[in-house]
Order: sequence, then structure tokens, then C-alpha cells
Amino acid sequence: MRQLLNTLYVMTPNAYVHLENDTLRIEVEREKKMQVPLHHIGSVVCFGDVMMSPGAMHRCAEDGRSIVLLDRNGRFKARVEGPVSGNILLRQAQFRKAEDPVFAVDIAKAVIAGKLRNARQVLLRGAREAANEEDQKRLTVGAEALAISVRNLPRVNDLDTLRGVEGDAAKNYFSAINHVVRWEQREMFQMDGRTRRPPQDRFNALLSFLYAMVMNDCRSAIESVGLDPQLGFLHAVRPGRAALALDLMEEFRAVIADRLALTLINRAQVSAKDFDERPGGAVYLHDDARKAVVVAYQERKQEEVSHPLLETKVPIGLLPQLQARFLARTIRGEMEGYVPFLYK
Repeated sequence: MRQLLNTLYVMTPNAYVHLENDTLRIEVEREKKMQVPLHHIGSVVCFGDVMMSPGAMHRCAEDGRSIVLLDRNGRFKARVEGPVSGNILLRQAQFRKAEDPVFAVDIAKAVIAGKLRNARQVLLRGAREAANEEDQKRLTVGAEALAISVRNLPRVNDLDTLRGVEGDAAKNYFSAINHVVRWEQREMFQMDGRTRRPPQDRFNALLSFLYAMVMNDCRSAIESVGLDPQLGFLHAVRPGRAALALDLMEEFRAVIADRLALTLINRAQVSAKDFDERPGGAVYLHDDARKAVVVAYQERKQEEVSHPLLETKVPIGLLPQLQARFLARTIRGEMEGYVPFLYK
């Protein structure tokens, strides 16, 4: 239960990953930079111009380790994996449940309830720590708006209405989150709502990069329990879209990504010089800053939090795996309803 396999992130341009006995050896311009035993690695994520030998790819595929290719800014490009694993009976149940509108809405409502409750905790904590009355007031109002959205969820009976409730709540959340940023950092990290593809400010650029890593971990968790990541309940099914992984990551956006982004900003671990502004308004992290954020993300995954359902502490990095298992049990009918992770 507590074994937390690491994700190997290879980010140095022109790095070469190849197999050496039971290890992955990473070289840059024929110079060895790192050598990692395979049994310590759960998956490999390559950013940008990274090369991997056929032998390393074959071994990862044989062992069930996924290889994910992202561009330099963290956008998904491809995924390499071995034969599809998992219980075909579970996948059959998943497909049947996806056709049941009542079940699909119930799962989607639980996912959104978890997302909004966790987002509300971010604002409430910000209000408690606010340095002035105006910030405290704006954060408290934002948190109350999210509470109202959560109270409205039981009356929602269809996905379109649910997505509308979630959209309105997201606007309230992102309009308030600026007030969690400390005054000395606020001018550099001012957010005017959530923007993506591309992100148009530094805060959004940082969030987008973190969300890409959370998404990869959620997809890996979904696949590890034998579910089909393409077939979701909240997110619409589209070719090439990991809809179920997107469903699962909703409850972790605030817990993992948003809280880490705010920590990095407020502690001045990222600054304006760590970002590039491109023509057309796009903003992206520099190479060195991406490496620092990845290190912080891996450290965040090692931190332990209390799991309300298990009534024990678990590493944050295990949360997607645990919740994917609860989702599988709900689909099989072993749990009465899906219970999202709620951060306290």
C-alpha cells in the first residue's frame, strides 16, 4: 500500500535514455548524468527533445512502465505502453455504467463536490492567513460562493446543468485566488481568470504545468486498476482524450497543484525571470524553472495527509491510486457510491 514508485522526469534537451542491465542510464552528449534502477521507477516522462533507446522502451513496455512524451511546456504528445492490462470484466462494467445516466451523473456530482470542497479549503486557509481585512473578506466571500455551489449539487439531475454549476464555481474560485498571493508577489503573479492553450500569465503558466503532471499521475492510476482512461462520466468522450483521468484529477487540482503553485509563489521559489512571454501573449516556464517545479512536485507527493475514508495518513502521491481503486469498486457495485478525497 505504501510503496510509492517514482516518476522519472527527463527534461534536459538532447538527453539520451538507454538500458544498462536493470537500470536506465541518462546521458547528455555522451556524458553520464544519472543512472536509476528500474525497480525504483513507475513511469518515465520525457520533456521536449529527449531520446530513448529501443531497448529501454521495450523493457519499460514489458514491465508495465509507461513512457509519456510531453513538449517542453508540459503539453501531452504521446504515450507508449505495453499490452493493455486489467480485468476485462471491470472494463465491461465501466462501459455499461457509462450508459446509465443516473450512475454517470452521480459519479460526476461526487467528483465536482470533491473539487469544490477542496478548492474552498484553499480559500478558507488563505482567509485565515490573510495579512489584511480586504483579502480576508474577498476570500471568505469566494469560499461562501463555493459552499453554495456544493449545496446546489444534490438538486442537479443532468450533466449539462452540473457543468454549468462547476463553471460558475470555477469563475468564483479563480477570481478570489489572487488574494491568497502575498502582496509583494501579487503584481508578478496576477491572474485574470483561468487561461490555457496557451496560458496568458505567469500564474496560469505555472498551474498548467502542474496540471499536466497531475493528469499523468491520474491516468497511470486509472490504468493500474484496470479501468479504461478514455471513458469518463463527467468529461465528454472524444478521440484521444483521457476523459476518466480528467474526471479523477478534478478533486486533486486544488489539493496538489493549486496549493503547490501558491507555495512556490509566496515563498518566492519562482519569480518573473522564470517565465518567457511569447508573441501573442503566451507565457511559459523556463527550462531551469520547470526542473525546480518538478522537484517541488515530487517532494509534495511524499508529504502525508489524512485520508478521511481510510482514517490513516497516506502520501499525497498515493491519493490518485487510492481514489482510482474506490472508483473501480463503485463501478463493480462493491461501494454504494463514489467518495472523493476531501482535504482538511
